[in-house]
Amino acid sequence: MDTCRSDTQGDGLPFSVFARDCPSRGTLEHVTGRWGSLTLGALGEDTVRFNELRRRIDGVSEKMLSQTLHALERDGLVHREAQTTNPPRVEYRLTELGRETTRRLLDLIQLVEGRMPEVLAARETYDAAHAARTASV
Repeated sequence: MDTCRSDTQGDGLPFSVFARDCPSRGTLEHVTGRWGSLTLGALGEDTVRFNELRRRIDGVSEKMLSQTLHALERDGLVHREAQTTNPPRVEYRLTELGRETTRRLLDLIQLVEGRMPEVLAARETYDAAHAARTASV
């Protein structure tokens, strides 16, 4: 049985993303989801304004980017700084936890990108095998 420590349990059990109600599962979803991983990667070591970040992440809507940034900020991965200027200026940057998480995430991204020829070959093999099965049914 997977366990999960929470502030209310106080039993010293470790967090486990495999436990259904563990808050670490939600954070993992925020980090590894489509827009979360791209947002963290786009922030990198920079301090970035919202519209610049949106330009870096091709295809993300304003609403989705905003929701993603809020989730990552709540998890302590992103710091949001609003300056009281006219017009208001809001900048985002990674926290120390966000930088560590992003370093590991970028390793995964580089692995996936570097092995794409193998992935594409596997897809072709799979699709051909399944097309043949479908045709014979």
